[in-house]
Amino acid sequence: MGTISSSLSIISQALDADQQALNVVANNVANANTPGYTEETPDWQENQPISINGVSYGQGVTETGATSERDRVLESRLDQQKQLAASSSSRLTALDTLQALFTPASGSSSSTAGNIGSDITSFFNSFSALEANPTDNSMRQSVLSTAGTLAGDISSAAASLNSQRSALDQEAAGSTSQVNALTGAIAQLNQQIQTTSPDADAGTLEDQRQEDLSQLSQLMGINQITTENNGLEITTTSGQLLVSEGTSYQMTTGMVNGVTDFFVNNTDITADLASGGGSLGGYLTARDTDIPNALSSLDQLAYSISTSVNKQNNSGTDYDGVEGNVANSANSALNIFSEPTAVAGSAAGMSVVMTDPNQIAAAGAGDGTGDNSNAVAMYALSNQSIVNGQTPINYFSNFVTTLGSTVSSVQTENTAQNASVTQLQTQNDALSGVNLNDEASSMTTLERSYQAASQVFAMLNTIMASALNLGDQTAVS
Repeated sequence: MGTISSSLSIISQALDADQQALNVVANNVANANTPGYTEETPDWQENQPISINGVSYGQGVTETGATSERDRVLESRLDQQKQLAASSSSRLTALDTLQALFTPASGSSSSTAGNIGSDITSFFNSFSALEANPTDNSMRQSVLSTAGTLAGDISSAAASLNSQRSALDQEAAGSTSQVNALTGAIAQLNQQIQTTSPDADAGTLEDQRQEDLSQLSQLMGINQITTENNGLEITTTSGQLLVSEGTSYQMTTGMVNGVTDFFVNNTDITADLASGGGSLGGYLTARDTDIPNALSSLDQLAYSISTSVNKQNNSGTDYDGVEGNVANSANSALNIFSEPTAVAGSAAGMSVVMTDPNQIAAAGAGDGTGDNSNAVAMYALSNQSIVNGQTPINYFSNFVTTLGSTVSSVQTENTAQNASVTQLQTQNDALSGVNLNDEASSMTTLERSYQAASQVFAMLNTIMASALNLGDQTAVS
């Protein structure tokens, strides 16, 4: 079909198609630094050719829109890895704070929880010094002083752990509003996408949804399920529904046993969140596992030292000749430390209740005040397995070592996960990110195509003018 009018029509469509494609490229360049933006490429569609006398004649092309260069599988893998990295990162931050409590303050003479190990040694060594001179008041006073330091550091450490747990609880609870805002936004975007692009890429709407999904993944562990009409369903890792296409389900909180628990549709999902990932999972793991484990170890240490030392002191005779067992029968025990009634809470409640150094029973039962046999027995406790089958100092050292091993393990895990996030992000950026060099190349190609179509249009215009002037060459402005 070789008419001038049909040629003009084809060229006109080519100009329109090139211009629309240039608009796509320009939009890419404008959004090169927009978070979550996915590069778009123009879609070209061949116009239906026509057939005359068995010969097909092309009718040019039309630019039908743009398609985002996205890989949903890659995006999902990236989100999952971000969940893991965010979880280990928030847990590591909490563990670092926890470990710092039990790290001796370098160059500091002040009493800190980090000095508990040396406190234990100093306390029992004070009995060794008392052996040499059991009637020396300064030696007796040293026993009470070192006992006070030990009790103070242990109770201070317990208080710090409880404060840290409370802070983590508030941090976790504060995530609820962010989660609800994101799930609500995702549900709204689902509805828009299903309405406007049920069978095709929704462009910037999908970019916004993916950006919200990425942020949600860093907060908590989620699963994504694609539904009909380009919709999306989001659940917790255990399957509790958070978003179903255009509907979101709010996460709420409530106090259970003194800490914040999390609910969706009246179902407690706290345990699922702790193991699911995201920063929320890391906070909850530290709050509900790491810190309680540390408190439990301190409680056992405080309980065992307090009860063993009190029992041994009550087995001897003090400086005034009072026998502990006799004092016990009179309801006036020669206790150095407050007597715990249970293991739980022993660290927080540990204190020195003895105020009179004369009540230290250095002598054995029935022996004179110059005897030192019970002071020897008190010192011997330091080498006896009185704390869960271990000596006090070994028990504390193993606790600190175990804590350090946990921190190291989480640090290694976090490093590997962040490296995986970086690798996947690089792959995703290579596919979906805007490369300005590539855009410059595309723009040049499209501009040349537009110029070529313009030249053909000018040629046809000249031919049309000559035809109108019966073959006389005519200048066309």
